Amino acid sequence: MRTQVGIIGSGPSGLLLAQLLHINGIESLVVERHSRAHVLSRIRAGVLEQRAVELLRSARVHQRMDREGQTHDGFDIAFSGQRHRIDLTGLSGSPVTVYGQTEITRDLMDARDASGAAIIDQAEDVCIEGLETDRPMLKFFKDGRAHTVACDFVAGCDGFHGVSRQTIPKAVLKEYERIYPFGWLGVLAETPPVSNELIYAHHERGFALCSMRSPRLSRYYLQVPLTDDPADWPDDRFWTELKRRLPADVANSLVTGPSIEKSIAPLRSFVVEPMSYRRLFLAGDAAHIVPPTGAKGLNLAASDIHYLSEALIAHYASADNSELVGYSNTCLRRVWKAERFSWWMTNLLHRFPESGPFGDRMQLAELDYLFGSRAAMTALAENYIGLPY
Repeated sequence: MRTQVGIIGSGPSGLLLAQLLHINGIESLVVERHSRAHVLSRIRAGVLEQRAVELLRSARVHQRMDREGQTHDGFDIAFSGQRHRIDLTGLSGSPVTVYGQTEITRDLMDARDASGAAIIDQAEDVCIEGLETDRPMLKFFKDGRAHTVACDFVAGCDGFHGVSRQTIPKAVLKEYERIYPFGWLGVLAETPPVSNELIYAHHERGFALCSMRSPRLSRYYLQVPLTDDPADWPDDRFWTELKRRLPADVANSLVTGPSIEKSIAPLRSFVVEPMSYRRLFLAGDAAHIVPPTGAKGLNLAASDIHYLSEALIAHYASADNSELVGYSNTCLRRVWKAERFSWWMTNLLHRFPESGPFGDRMQLAELDYLFGSRAAMTALAENYIGLPY
């Protein structure tokens, strides 16, 4: 087999790249090690920057998002028993859109099917060969048969544990990482959200977040030790603890119900440099991870795909390789700013017992300053709605 761009991973990054290339007449093949059902079962956040929304519109997969997505003009931060609002639209001129990552993936899969282009799922032992040449190859097994795909370029959109980053020689890569000493216990429930906008809560017992997937589906999180197991948290215990960490008016309005899904996600900051090697280009979680506090994971993946798709389009349209050559540096400038913002929000809102009483008081002083300064709130809003591409 032969294609112009071989894409590893059928999550939103890989599928969005495939769709943008298809619109511009560039052929691609998407290879995925999991089943379609598995990919669509993954529960992920869905706070979209306006630029990500515009990118999905340019990819012509926006119809359901425009119907079902929820526009949020702001969000609340709660501390010391009170709620304080960040007016995103008023401070930055732009809202965010809440639309689940699973739904974006579904829309992109539907568009891929409609185009007649292939997604090869349940591909085993995927590997990349020939990176030292001008004709790299994807190799894998499907239904017991070996397959080889010759490519002009390979896009590694296969996540943190994927094969793409591991294919780059270790001597070439530099990794930066911080692992946080806690995780987020997330519960999905078929209940109306407690608020029509997100509520981030700083509390002496730990961080909490109230979010939503739709007007009838809520997603709530608690900061918990990494040693905890979801089985340690039956529904009654979860709801009781969540109410403790929320202001009284919010806790009294909370509608509880049986959990549909419950899991604990560790928090990590991670960046690899460079994000490209010869004809291999990394995008999304294959190159960087952010704590979910600042809602940057999916949005950073979208900006990577914006830069990569534009670079590939320029290559095939006019043999201009300048954007491909500059891809890693261009992405990393935005990646590190998003990493900084996510690190700052994580440190601002979570409980760090090792910091002691002084650290606790510094967090409260930072929050008090934040809501007493329009400049500080504007800086937060500008980063939350997304820095320019």
